[in-house]
Amino acid sequence: MHPQTLRQYDRIGLVSPRRTSGRGRRYSARDVAKLREVQRLSQEEGINLAGIKRILALQDEVASLSSQLRSVRETIEAMGGIEAASTSRVFTADSAGRVSALRRGQRPARGESGAMVLWRPGGGR
Repeated sequence: MHPQTLRQYDRIGLVSPRRTSGRGRRYSARDVAKLREVQRLSQEEGINLAGIKRILALQDEVASLSSQLRSVRETIEAMGGIEAASTSRVFTADSAGRVSALRRGQRPARGESGAMVLWRPGGGR
């Protein structure tokens, strides 16, 4: 890729390479893979840079949510499965989306806003 293209991608936040003491850019293997994906989406799919930035952000969000879901599933399995978890545990999520399991009657630590949402399986019956 042309150095000006790399500067533009850095400027708009598509990649954020590390910097040397002389302010030179150092691209990791992950950065290079991302640059190749950006080039492919741009050239083969005809997607503009704003669209590519959004696609990459959504891919990162899906990966984060998949990891969080895996963690919740592991927690449920460690508690003896969904049936045991639904009778003995309550799950809370903070504003950043972090999920934690609490014992029934235990109160979650409230965040800065103090807001709390309660969800009960089966419509709260």
